Amino acid sequence: MDITDIVVEEFVRVDVDERLAKVRAKFEQANPKGVIVTDDGEFAGVIGESELVKSRIKDDTKASVLMTGAPRIDHHEDIREVARLLVEGDVSVAPVFRGDVLAGIITTDAILAAVLEHLDALTVEQIYSDDVIHLSTEATVGQAINNLREHGISRLPIVNPKTDRLAGVITTHDIVDFVVRDHERQHKGDRSGDRDRMLDLPVDNLMTSPVLTVHPEETVQTAVERMFDRGISGLIVTEDGADDTVVGVLTKTDVLRALTFTEEESMDVQITNVALLDTIDRAEIVESITQVVDKYQRMNVIHAHVRFHEHKEKLRGTPLIQSQIRLRTSHGQLAGSGEGYGANHAFHVALDKLERNVLELKGINADEEYRGQLLRKLNEM
Repeated sequence: MDITDIVVEEFVRVDVDERLAKVRAKFEQANPKGVIVTDDGEFAGVIGESELVKSRIKDDTKASVLMTGAPRIDHHEDIREVARLLVEGDVSVAPVFRGDVLAGIITTDAILAAVLEHLDALTVEQIYSDDVIHLSTEATVGQAINNLREHGISRLPIVNPKTDRLAGVITTHDIVDFVVRDHERQHKGDRSGDRDRMLDLPVDNLMTSPVLTVHPEETVQTAVERMFDRGISGLIVTEDGADDTVVGVLTKTDVLRALTFTEEESMDVQITNVALLDTIDRAEIVESITQVVDKYQRMNVIHAHVRFHEHKEKLRGTPLIQSQIRLRTSHGQLAGSGEGYGANHAFHVALDKLERNVLELKGINADEEYRGQLLRKLNEM
């Protein structure tokens, strides 16, 4: 199935010289998943909600400062390949071209809507992220912003420290919405929305409660329908409802990633933020993970995801990088993460942690695991 019939032809675009104040206003007016940035009419990049969360960016900042790169998609591209490109580009919107002409955009929502009826082949347990970053109800909005930015995530479960139970959730959308309203108040002469005061607010002033949740045994189709019904991009995964212990997070990106799983004999490896690769390349990453996996023949790896995230800190010009490796295997999910200066260093720190975690499963007998029900359904489309 290609994306020809699901291209969104109406979209928001801004010029590279557009000021941030106007970009924020367009987010408020149209509530898009992202904005296309052009330079003299030519595609230059995209701006997503996460970019708008970066702290202390002034209203007169140009759009070019905030924009990020995005893959150029051909309107006849296969839907699974587009899903892979969006995940690896770490974007929720990308431009679609007919030849050299910008014909529209493709979004995460458009892809998921197109394959929704086939997502009943997956359960939430098979694809959700279980390495959850969370905050307590005693944290501040500033701490929430720092965690969202530093970990490159879109939502944070908020946990009551006295009970260790889910109390709420705060997302990039919540913060963007608050910042937009804050700017409106300041333009009207109301200084009560001062930015510094916003950062010091208790996080429960902005968090959403009660929280929309999903159980691990529910289907991914049910979970995505729940997201669409409420206009959100992710759900908190709990064992027994919104008041129980948090076990993970399921986002639309997790679902997109599942669409890229293959049934090939060779391990399917996906890399997010490939632009950060320096002295290491995709082939070396695949080979390194394969060597770890091959030591333990009983463990069947369905999919591997490697994510790189750049921090502001640098050492002699080399940025501090966080690397996360996640394997989906016949023994469930395995992960390793680490930091280092440069992608090569960070990846090998994460790989060492991953191998230690794999060692813990060395003596476990292999269980029969989900292998391609979703792909077979997609191939029938």
